[in-house]
Amino acid sequence: MNTEVPNNTETAITVSPETKAIVDENMAGESEDLKRETMALIDAIKKRAQVETKSASEYTRDAYLNAVKQAREKIEQDKLFDPERISYSIKLIQMDAEKNWESIVKEVSTLGDRLAEAAKAAWDVLTAPRTPS
Repeated sequence: MNTEVPNNTETAITVSPETKAIVDENMAGESEDLKRETMALIDAIKKRAQVETKSASEYTRDAYLNAVKQAREKIEQDKLFDPERISYSIKLIQMDAEKNWESIVKEVSTLGDRLAEAAKAAWDVLTAPRTPS
């Protein structure tokens, strides 16, 4: 809600209740003309700040939307993300992983066989009859 404050030139200045309260509190004892002009100045600054903020937010939003649009167009233009290429790359990685896994399984199996042979040889040595010397 706004309050109309009359001035000497017969025109009314619309002032917010918050502005009136601030001026009345901080300028107690000052003339009504000085208070009125101060209220008008404060409200003019507030209105200007609101207009500038709205303008800046619209500019920022427009700039953001423009940047997103340009990025999308650039990606589409350069075809940075070719679906077939991505699919092929994934298939190559999968084949490489399977090959590595098979190699690891083979090495573990070979090591297991060698350990089994070593254990058998050790057991044979331990259980072999001794010849008296």
